[in-house]
Amino acid sequence: MNVLINGADGKMGNELISVINDQDGFDVVCGVDRVANEKKGFPIYSNIEDIKEKVDVIIDFSVPVATFKILKYAVNNKVPIVIATTGFTKEEIEQIEEFSKEIPIFRSSNMSLDINLMAKIVGEVAKVLTNTDIEIVETHHNRKIDAPSGTAILLANAINDILKEKKTYTFDRMQKREARKKNEIGFSSIRGGNIVGEHSVKFFGDNEELEITHKAYSRQVFAEGALQAAKFIVKQNTGLYDMNDIVK
Repeated sequence: MNVLINGADGKMGNELISVINDQDGFDVVCGVDRVANEKKGFPIYSNIEDIKEKVDVIIDFSVPVATFKILKYAVNNKVPIVIATTGFTKEEIEQIEEFSKEIPIFRSSNMSLDINLMAKIVGEVAKVLTNTDIEIVETHHNRKIDAPSGTAILLANAINDILKEKKTYTFDRMQKREARKKNEIGFSSIRGGNIVGEHSVKFFGDNEELEITHKAYSRQVFAEGALQAAKFIVKQNTGLYDMNDIVK
């Protein structure tokens, strides 16, 4: 399978290259990043119009503005794409949904299978523990741009999708001088060091607390998940898919 990596010179791009080099079935034929070079043994283009290799699938670990550039290439060339980038606005997510009418798109805020199992679990817990205060705490390295993380939103959405009475999201309590409301999910973001990713969903009752936590110790789990997604998406018809489709 010929792979184009969008964000090929970034941390996740490098991790993905390393994982692909250790297994059969994939070949990185080119990449896209801000600076063109060939130091990885394949061409990295800064201008998408320069791409001339035959591509079977695109894996995108970049930033939203770069994602939309490669999406146009994907649509024009009818190439399936795995979007592992986070930090999209609601409007941008709607745009991705429009693109999925033209090509198969796999998008997930977190490529870890365990995190997506966690999302299912916290939804089921929230359905039972209806009288608890729900808080989500996420910790990442000091270079992460978006806050809260896309994974934190994924976990909150998993809870809201299963509840009849929807929760509101509270991101910044510093702006509020009031007591916590029962119908909210609060978010806390911590940035520091080289933390790959930690997410905790806390259910606070009056006399006890239940906490469900996931910790990623290596970026390799996200690269392996992206390759799982690539194997899946190349077999699909047009449409928008996510990790739930693989979990099923």
